[in-house]
Amino acid sequence: MIVNCVAYKDGQKIADIPAEQVSDYVSLPDHLVWVALKDPDAAELAAMQEEFGLHELAVEDARHGNQRPKIEEYGDSLFVVMHTVEVVNGEMVVGEVDVFVGRNYVLSVRNRSSQGFAGVRARCEREPDLLRQGAGFVLYALMDAVVDRYFPVLDALDEELTHLEDRIFTGAPSRASIEALYDLKHKLTTLQHAVRPLLEATGKLYGGRVPPVCAGSQDYYRDVYDHLLRINQSTDSLRETVSTAMSVNLSLISLQENETTKRLAAYAGLVAVPTMIAGIYGMNFEVMPELKWAWGYPVTVAVMVAADAYLFYRLRKARWL
Repeated sequence: MIVNCVAYKDGQKIADIPAEQVSDYVSLPDHLVWVALKDPDAAELAAMQEEFGLHELAVEDARHGNQRPKIEEYGDSLFVVMHTVEVVNGEMVVGEVDVFVGRNYVLSVRNRSSQGFAGVRARCEREPDLLRQGAGFVLYALMDAVVDRYFPVLDALDEELTHLEDRIFTGAPSRASIEALYDLKHKLTTLQHAVRPLLEATGKLYGGRVPPVCAGSQDYYRDVYDHLLRINQSTDSLRETVSTAMSVNLSLISLQENETTKRLAAYAGLVAVPTMIAGIYGMNFEVMPELKWAWGYPVTVAVMVAADAYLFYRLRKARWL
């Protein structure tokens, strides 16, 4: 559906216009048309293609969705794909924002994303001097909004990692911790898949040959690039920490199993000594030492207790018990 369809002139809003009049305003000099769509169907995209004169390959990508973040140039226009990432009830929800940018128009297509860009539009309308720069500044504002929304996601994942680390070292290491860490690593990978390709593409908007529609806004795109670079580095660092935490958890589980094995071996040794002595004296032979001695039984029991006490002392000293 169409969320907004607005025409601007010299940075000032003229009016909300019907979709059928988009091409009329686009053809006017010093005008800017900004249209926002949410989960459009094929017919709506086809109508926008006709009004704006969009390239068919870019429209096809927007129609099919599930594109890799990228920035493609078609003549004097750009087609930008960005991924939105949200954490909903502990799960990562990935959406897509496709932006068509021309000399005097911006068409944003939002799919599978609950977060809109009403705040971005309000910010641009409050700063007419910046909005007067045209479609290049609007594209920056949209990109900046998408990138800034990565930071809360990154903070949430960092907090989740801290909680898991506390659980590993304060509680008993378990398989559940390994599964939680692996799930966290998967979330970080999802975020990285949204950030890294966009980082590579954004570098083309402020350095070297800059697309004409972005000329004059290079400083703003460099700021977006810096934010993406910081997020990418933080994501790499968190992924390494998660891998280390998984290794530590596995090591703690192995140490725990070794401690259990040592305890079982120690208890088996304590039982084995009296069992051996009792087994010897339980054999059915007539001629045995001290067989008819009155003190034979208490002495034998005393020897068993003394042997076990000495063995318990040595095992305790070796920290097996």
